[in-house]
Amino acid sequence: MLCALGLADQLVAVSHECDFPLEVRAKPRVTRSRIDPQRMSSRAIDETVRAAIAKQESLYDLDAEMLARLAPDLIVTQQLCDVCAVDASLVAKALHAVPSHPRTVSLHPHTLEEMLGDIERLGAATGRQAEAEQLIRRSRERMAEVGRRVAKVAHRPRVICMEWFDPPMTSGHWVPEMVERAGGTDVLGKAGKPSYYVTGEQIAAAKPEILILMPCGFSIERAKTERSQLTAQPWWNHLPAVRAGRVFFVDGPAYFNGAGPRLIDGIELLAGLFHPSLFDSPSPVRAAAL
Repeated sequence: MLCALGLADQLVAVSHECDFPLEVRAKPRVTRSRIDPQRMSSRAIDETVRAAIAKQESLYDLDAEMLARLAPDLIVTQQLCDVCAVDASLVAKALHAVPSHPRTVSLHPHTLEEMLGDIERLGAATGRQAEAEQLIRRSRERMAEVGRRVAKVAHRPRVICMEWFDPPMTSGHWVPEMVERAGGTDVLGKAGKPSYYVTGEQIAAAKPEILILMPCGFSIERAKTERSQLTAQPWWNHLPAVRAGRVFFVDGPAYFNGAGPRLIDGIELLAGLFHPSLFDSPSPVRAAAL
């Protein structure tokens, strides 16, 4: 969001997850995850997360000393999900050691509209109101164009978006809305509500015609290493999406898992998968068939 507002040069540090645009990868990182998602299986990650939550332990470390040295004027954090990123309470504790007494802006969007509202908030907090208004306007125009093209489709496919494989979870928050805007029907996800665990029986009963695999925090290549967690299940081969060859990996961290302007890219990506006769097919780096 900040870089989209033209503030990349003013970023003094980022989190361990920040990787876009490319220039932020060279910035100092003030957070570290206690989980290694590249080495741990989906099941092991889920068990570690549950144990930490039960003990009210953080999954992340924040380098308070570095934060104090950098002396930022503004800290942008989030309150949406303690599992996905450093939560606002951990940041609040670290602020006592920061001599610059920075302001904080904490984001917690659940819908596309709230994401756009956060862009407006950041614009106001950074003196980039004009840039924020332009970004919001352009985002609305792109969503409207997708909506115009799918308005008359004869069939909206039944879709399930999977945010985790073992145990299986269906995507929530803004993702069901993205599916709807792209010309599909999310048959398990609940718009504006958190992602939640589902059973194989629920997945089978929903009879998805398209299955979108977007495990939180996993690249397409990393997600592919976990595919057997799904394909080995007894219900897998009975899914209409599997029989029709309409199962797709997508880049979840880039276009779906986190709130930001690239969610609009995600809508366009989904539209290309749902209605290939109306939209260009997504590039292989954005989506790949199972």
